[in-house]
Amino acid sequence: MKHLPRPDAKAKNIPKEIKAAFELIATPLASVEERIRAQAREFDPAVEGYVAYACESAGKRLRPALTLLSAGATGGIGAQHLDLAVIMELIHAATLVHDDIIDGADLRRSQPTPNAKWGNAISVLLGDCMFAHALKLSTHFTNGEVAKKIANAAAEVCSGEIIQTQRRFDMNLRVADYFKVIEMKTAALFAAATELGAMLNEGTPAETVAALHAYGLKLGTAYQIYDDCLDIAGEESKAGKTLGSDLRKGKLTLPVLLLLQTATEADRARWTAAIVQGRDTEALLAAIRASGGLEKAIETARTLLREAVDGLGVLPASAYRDGMCDLCGSVDRLLKQFA
Repeated sequence: MKHLPRPDAKAKNIPKEIKAAFELIATPLASVEERIRAQAREFDPAVEGYVAYACESAGKRLRPALTLLSAGATGGIGAQHLDLAVIMELIHAATLVHDDIIDGADLRRSQPTPNAKWGNAISVLLGDCMFAHALKLSTHFTNGEVAKKIANAAAEVCSGEIIQTQRRFDMNLRVADYFKVIEMKTAALFAAATELGAMLNEGTPAETVAALHAYGLKLGTAYQIYDDCLDIAGEESKAGKTLGSDLRKGKLTLPVLLLLQTATEADRARWTAAIVQGRDTEALLAAIRASGGLEKAIETARTLLREAVDGLGVLPASAYRDGMCDLCGSVDRLLKQFA
């Protein structure tokens, strides 16, 4: 998955909506960053360096940010929210370690991946260690339901990755199957961050907790669709990857499925053969754009973002709620560049 640069008030080329949302939680997010570094030191000295490297290259801390914004919007950010944010990031970082092994990726954020530096054997075990440590940390919450939901989210992410890998080059994949996979492998952790950020604030109404779960699920799903559209219509210099890489790996994303859904029998046979045999990728990319499949995928994601923002209406007005709306606005702006 492509990642935006980690938000920084002085950084350039970062959507203003993301800057504003992160500036709002800058102080607690800095505490989360320090706690993540501290967690690396909890491992045996022989392992610490591996964990620290994986955590540092994991990305922009979007899941911790969602945790903190949700907490702020439902009563306030406390120490338990900082712990939860650390757990969310450890799980995310662990999934990236395993993803890079599966994809054979050598670089992430212009840095060598753990598997490129140390090989697959150590990297598999590194991801396992990070998952296990995150789940161990989750047992410290007094509310056992929180630990259960964290474990469920971690299981969903891993299961989604297994299903996606299992169904590469599967031309019987349906649009409904695609949504199931991306909700599991990407959106589940977004939803856990926003839901549990609210749940940890005692007295948060069940309706609000459910609404924030739905918000995270829709935002995460929309972001994954954006990433899939990027592979079809992005600029390689900005995307940081070769376009059509998902197709070459047999990942049937929403724009591809929408093309196949509306293609004539002859065209469907042609594109099926192209995908399975790994040929005519450029022609296939052009057909996806010409067929309207890309536009339909974009509009699907934008609809999800609008629904996510509408669902925040259960929250009282606050800068934190505005920040959550702004994150949706930022993804929407990324999508509109392809329209």
